[in-house]
Amino acid sequence: MDQMEAKAEIFWMAFKNLPKKEQQSIIERMLKDKDFMEDLIDIVTLEKRREEPSRPLEAYLAERKKDRN
Repeated sequence: MDQMEAKAEIFWMAFKNLPKKEQQSIIERMLKDKDFMEDLIDIVTLEKRREEPSRPLEAYLAERKKDRN
């Protein structure tokens, strides 16, 4: 386990040991943070699409152009 993973594990253990109301308060604060929410949406999107086949950028752009017409 590297240093970053160790810090994450410590944070997670501390969070899980808080009372539910305190956990909820932290989550609410995180969800109000615009930058955090953008990062979270990006992570969820990547995880959701992980199994999709890749394709060249040119093919994607051509498809978008076609859909707009």
